[in-house]
Amino acid sequence: MENLDVKHKYVRCFPDIFAAGTDTSAITVEWALSELINHPEIMKKAREEIDSVVGKSRLVEESDIANLPYLQAIVKETLRLHPTGPMIVRESTENCTINGYDIPARTRLFVNTWAIGRDPNHWENPLEFHPERFVVEDGKSQLDVRGQHFHLLPFGSGRRSCPGTSLALNVVQATLSAMIQCFDWKLSGGVVTADMEEGPGLTLPRAHPLICVPVTRLNPLPLL
Repeated sequence: MENLDVKHKYVRCFPDIFAAGTDTSAITVEWALSELINHPEIMKKAREEIDSVVGKSRLVEESDIANLPYLQAIVKETLRLHPTGPMIVRESTENCTINGYDIPARTRLFVNTWAIGRDPNHWENPLEFHPERFVVEDGKSQLDVRGQHFHLLPFGSGRRSCPGTSLALNVVQATLSAMIQCFDWKLSGGVVTADMEEGPGLTLPRAHPLICVPVTRLNPLPLL
């Protein structure tokens, strides 16, 4: 019976691994591309950065990301406005008092990361998509998304922060940079602006799928 319970435990983990490891990254890329379509000047600036660092003779690689601070800033700004984990669930282990509130032990707590990322007390023009807020004067990307700054918590913080943070950032940044480098993106049906309505769900999906047409800028196959 004990072995069976262990087996069931691992079976239950598989859907969590696949859902958390694929759905969230795909949604983040979709939100980022939506914002770039709605802000062509930001798309142009990101493409110019990629062209200056990578060139047009090869496909952008994960090793290039460290030299693409503006692309990193775009991903951070996407995670600020559209965190794939809009609510973080925690449970208090002991009685404590925070800001005058008495919280008993074993209390279920919900941290609204979506609201934190849009809080005007911490962000200037919080509803504006502005990646430059994450870039300092020397051009380097600032503010970490790994839970070191409590007004930016897309992956949570502390010992129970998302274990897949590094993988997620690598996947999202590498995928988005290749999509920017190789294609121009046009909305289908003559639509000019992407709809940014949010849908219900634990991972903050779009209310309506992003349907767009890739226009080849660089052919990625010869580059491979």
